[in-house]
Amino acid sequence: MARLQEACEKAKIELSGVMETEINLPYFHEKTTLQVKLTRAKIESLVTSLVEKCKSSIDKAIGDSKISISDITKIVLVGGPTRMPIVKKFVENAVGKHPESGVDPMEAVAFGAAIQAGIMAGDVESDIVLLDVTPLTLGIETLGGVREPIIERNTTIPTSKDKTFTTAVDSQTAVTINVVQGERPMVADNVSLGSFNLTEILPAPRGVPQINVKFDIDANGIINVTAKDLGSGKDAKITIESSTKLSDEQVEK
Repeated sequence: MARLQEACEKAKIELSGVMETEINLPYFHEKTTLQVKLTRAKIESLVTSLVEKCKSSIDKAIGDSKISISDITKIVLVGGPTRMPIVKKFVENAVGKHPESGVDPMEAVAFGAAIQAGIMAGDVESDIVLLDVTPLTLGIETLGGVREPIIERNTTIPTSKDKTFTTAVDSQTAVTINVVQGERPMVADNVSLGSFNLTEILPAPRGVPQINVKFDIDANGIINVTAKDLGSGKDAKITIESSTKLSDEQVEK
């Protein structure tokens, strides 16, 4: 299967420049040779639905950046698959501008990283400022498995934000802080980054204790979450060094 996958990948790349190619695998199964002609039209029919899903991502990116399509002056495509004519045409139709042809999509990210490194080192003069942001909303789990956002996605980092919560039952002396990442209202549909317990809360009727939960994200994206009972002064915390915990299934969603 590895040979077949490699041959299919090669054929896909070739079809970005030609209208037809052939997959030829001698001894694919025992003494049988696999020989299949593949056209650009065929592969485009196979990927059309996937390419069309990009429209929502394009709209979301433009919306998040607080600009309109008319503000866009150039389109730079990134990644090998963007060499496919169907992808180029789709982006052109979606944005109304022809993608730049002078930038190699396989090298665009590396060029950008090199320029940014030069700017940070003071070796390159530029009026462009690159700001890191939180890619997804960060929050905690509350009663009923509901996600309560604390830091919204696309917030520039470093940043620090907090919210105050309370207890759910009378005389509650401990709470579990479940840190979650994602945009869906229910915790079960998001990603849990970690959890910790705050104990020794002063006993009181529910709704009386004040528990402050604070998120601190540094320039490296490291998240420190602190929970503090304002009555007793008792606190607890967790450090999350990586917030990239999406499974293959979640990526598909």
